[in-house]
Amino acid sequence: MFEGDGRRKAGEAIAAAFLAKYPDAKPEQVEFERNRLARAPLVVAVVSRAAPHVKIPEWEQVLSSGAAAMSLVVAAHALGFGATWITEWYSYDRAVLDALGLAPHEKITGFVHIGRPAQAPEDRPRPALADIVTRFK
Repeated sequence: MFEGDGRRKAGEAIAAAFLAKYPDAKPEQVEFERNRLARAPLVVAVVSRAAPHVKIPEWEQVLSSGAAAMSLVVAAHALGFGATWITEWYSYDRAVLDALGLAPHEKITGFVHIGRPAQAPEDRPRPALADIVTRFK
């Protein structure tokens, strides 16, 4: 979990990794990256530790991690908070993962940002259900 100054400290790791990739980045770009985890008062990193297991296929372990992230979003909304699940470039950057203390076999499923929204979110266009669902006959 990242809250308070922890969000800024993690942001420094994100900014450092960004600068390593883009040494000519403009200061405002670096500052944007630095503030990635400061957009909400609480950010939860959901971490997957999928690994070979005698009874649980790795794919199911990965799916479970995603289900945990989605359940966290649904629970936050049910409690009256706003929440969004964000997975961006820094979720996959090994330098960031190392700076956040993840083991080599761990991956970030996503960052769940939780807070109180300033305004109602705008919905994005969605496909018609008939266009994406098929019925087996």
